Amino acid sequence: MKSTVTRILITTILFGFVQIHSLSAAHAADPEPQHFDIVIYGGTAAAITAAIEAKRLAKRVVIVSPDKHLGGLTSGGLGWTDTGNKTVIGGLSREFYHRVWKHYNQAAAWNWQPKDSYGNRGQGNAAIDGAERTMWIFEPHVAESVFDTWLGEFDIAIYRDQWLDREHGVTLSDGRITSIRTLGGMTFNGTMFIDATYEGDLMAAAGVNYHVGREANAQYDEHWNGVQVGVLHHGHHFGVLPHGISPYIVPNDPSSGVLPRISKAAPGQYGAADTRVQAYCFRMCLTNHDANRVAFPRPDGYDAGQYELLRRVLDVGWRGGFNKFDPIPNFKTDTNNHGPFSTDNIGLNYDYPDATYERRGEIIAEHRQYQQGMMYYLANDPGVPADVREATSKWGLAKDEFLDNGNWPHQIYVREARRMIGKYVMTENELLKRRPTPESIGMGSYTIDSHNVQRYITPQGFVQNEGDIAVHLPGPYEIALGSILPKREEIQNLVVPVCVSSTHIAFGSIRMEPVFMILGESAAVVAALAIDRDAAVQDVPYEIIRNRLLKSGQVLEREAEKDGRIPIESLAGIVVDNFQATRIGNWVSSHASVNWIGEDYVHDASEKSRVCTMRFETTLPKAGVYQVAISYPPNRNRSEAVPVTITHAKGTQTVMVDQSKPAEPNHFLTLGSFHFDADKPASVVISNEGTSGYVVADAVQWVALSP
Repeated sequence: MKSTVTRILITTILFGFVQIHSLSAAHAADPEPQHFDIVIYGGTAAAITAAIEAKRLAKRVVIVSPDKHLGGLTSGGLGWTDTGNKTVIGGLSREFYHRVWKHYNQAAAWNWQPKDSYGNRGQGNAAIDGAERTMWIFEPHVAESVFDTWLGEFDIAIYRDQWLDREHGVTLSDGRITSIRTLGGMTFNGTMFIDATYEGDLMAAAGVNYHVGREANAQYDEHWNGVQVGVLHHGHHFGVLPHGISPYIVPNDPSSGVLPRISKAAPGQYGAADTRVQAYCFRMCLTNHDANRVAFPRPDGYDAGQYELLRRVLDVGWRGGFNKFDPIPNFKTDTNNHGPFSTDNIGLNYDYPDATYERRGEIIAEHRQYQQGMMYYLANDPGVPADVREATSKWGLAKDEFLDNGNWPHQIYVREARRMIGKYVMTENELLKRRPTPESIGMGSYTIDSHNVQRYITPQGFVQNEGDIAVHLPGPYEIALGSILPKREEIQNLVVPVCVSSTHIAFGSIRMEPVFMILGESAAVVAALAIDRDAAVQDVPYEIIRNRLLKSGQVLEREAEKDGRIPIESLAGIVVDNFQATRIGNWVSSHASVNWIGEDYVHDASEKSRVCTMRFETTLPKAGVYQVAISYPPNRNRSEAVPVTITHAKGTQTVMVDQSKPAEPNHFLTLGSFHFDADKPASVVISNEGTSGYVVADAVQWVALSP
């Protein structure tokens, strides 16, 4: 058992402040063990929905949380919710966003900003949905207050700042956990257990198999999982710059040494497995409202030299750093990583998933120092271009957020840590609808998404990022019951709704906060029904689980579209749908019009502040002349001059398309006939550059006309 001094050190490192009173009071003596039907370890949003559902099912439940503040990332700065398709967010997850709506429907909630000046822009959806009485964008303290109030309504027992003794604190008997013990000396006996942490500490301590890092593409017959050298999807790479950036202290002189935060190791082979994890950051809550603004602090140990690579990026003219200052109410932001050098601390978190509490604390402290230092650097360093320095100086931390942590988020964004290898492994194949998903317990819909994993030196002697992936889906997908269950031979009374059984790339979509809340509720249903039947969690019949989830308002499969979905398999030639295309910019999924190909079509955002492109590409089976056509649902609000560029064997050609007029015949507009080589990709790029009105992208078709 660790000493009280060591436990205080852990809290100090992790949160940047000391609350000795909470440690000494809670840890002064070992209280009598308590027995609960369901013991939930973790303080995430998934832990909260699991606890509420367990209580609704008349189970004695407890939350044992290492965190002082409940809600995880949802209350820790991620207020710009990654909703994906909100129609598949049901149950308690949707109720949370309804409760947020109720808060902001009060005039008193808008203390810094008039409600009518906020606007209604969200992450692919409207921020405020008055018709459905939901709100998807919110301030951190509001989310925490909603969670705390909600838990209070159900009178749920909560023990905060209780850290699992990962070495000796899990007692097992005949394939079941019987109790867990914390470093604070508390023991919790239980019939069922739920690990709702981002790290999977209970799962790992109980002996469940798990994976850290990226699997090889070959392991699960995937395309986007392993090392992705050469793949440049988002604009979060150095290829967005006008020329390469030297990684060396003296530019172009390898003998001078390598700049900070660049790895000298080889990146690995495309598609290969590795043990690296995608980058972490803090989702900062910033404001430019002077009455509520705190200037960016200069962190202890600040070293401007850590940001020399950023200076070089700025010196070549890059100015995209403010593109992810996403607006939340009251003149605040949820600020996320954006660009080749940003808040993501690439490569400094590889040992976090399996690390000791002390080592994790060091990693978190280093991430905080890095990110605070970067903001201080941008606002103050004379080497930063004056326009950037002036613009950054107008921003600062929100004075009324994270009051006990120096206005800094109390939760680091653990985008990925351990992932269970459970009864069923979710892969990109289920998400991309290449094969069906068995026994759905909820749905996801967000883009398959990974942030960068490493920053390395290319053979040409330039710096580059690797691992950033954005693969759009054909539509919402089901999540298998087996993905939250360990294998029966390992543990029979544990459910894992956060570190789910999935590959790295599938987890890239599943890991969204609304989905964690969905899976938390489903985990509690499985645990409660296992208690009722005196069964292992793996032995509860699916139909019973399904019936309860549907009764709770969970969405387990998507209803068939009523209007005009045209199956790809019914079309002639080779058809590439929008979910298979490479996107740049903000494209929004829609079903508002009729007669679209596949699961949806997309349109650009109403704001034209940045160019959006959609690249459809295929390799044709043989050389020859092909008729090329595009599909789009027409509407009077569409652009009348959309540039569409075809790359063929003899070069490129741009055709201007009037998307306000119908695409005929058969919902496709013919762009022309072109010769293509069999050994070179054929591509069509739709752009919104220079357009007015919406630009739509649905599908592209190639039909062979001659050999």
